[in-house]
Amino acid sequence: MGVHLEFASGAALKAPKDLIPYLTNAPERSVLFIDEIHRLPKAVEEYLYTAMEDFRIDMVLGDGINARTHSFRLNPFTLIGATTRAGMLSGPLRDRFPIREHLTFYSDDELAEIVRRNAVKLNVTIDEAACATIAHRSRGTPRIANNRLLWIRDYADSRAGGKVDTAVALAAMEMSGIDGLGLDRQDRAYLDTLMRVFGGGPAGIESIAHTMNASVDTLSDEVEPFLLRSELLIRTPRGRVATPRAVEHLKANR
Repeated sequence: MGVHLEFASGAALKAPKDLIPYLTNAPERSVLFIDEIHRLPKAVEEYLYTAMEDFRIDMVLGDGINARTHSFRLNPFTLIGATTRAGMLSGPLRDRFPIREHLTFYSDDELAEIVRRNAVKLNVTIDEAACATIAHRSRGTPRIANNRLLWIRDYADSRAGGKVDTAVALAAMEMSGIDGLGLDRQDRAYLDTLMRVFGGGPAGIESIAHTMNASVDTLSDEVEPFLLRSELLIRTPRGRVATPRAVEHLKANR
């Protein structure tokens, strides 16, 4: 018997009524996957407690003195929640998940295989070396690898007869500002501002954002995570500091 899958976003489940159809219509042995589960509103989160523990939900029918609480049994199901901000989950919700896994980033070999398979779907002629090149510059993330492939496909269609080899892949990524580590123009602008204006740091994120005319959220959520993981940036109590590796990388890419 196959497993029934349901997908939902934590941001889309704004009230308990948005969650009820997923729970009441789920057949036995189904799987409910909630992406960005840390964005569940408190009311929806509390609605999940009895569903997860006892496979039931309590619904209030009617208004005022005529209101009645009815308990509805649910078919046994499995709930999977995904988040990049586990610390934002409340303790009661987090404790109700008996299995917790921390997923790491994809390896270059895994990403190269993803690029290779999607190239087949996109009817793109690509060699193994080009797949490895794209994978190496994709930050360990399949979504980024797929976006890189789409851009390179369009570049190859217009300038290389539709065929993608290493030279074509490198030329396409150079045009879009992607360097050997996978940094884009905004990443390098961040490091350049930190080193040129603030002498390599320490510098506060708000000062850097104001200097770059960028928002703090954009820098902290989109730019800094990869710079930190690549050991190009460190966070200290006094602010952000560029590492010697960042200095060397910028010198090599000027």
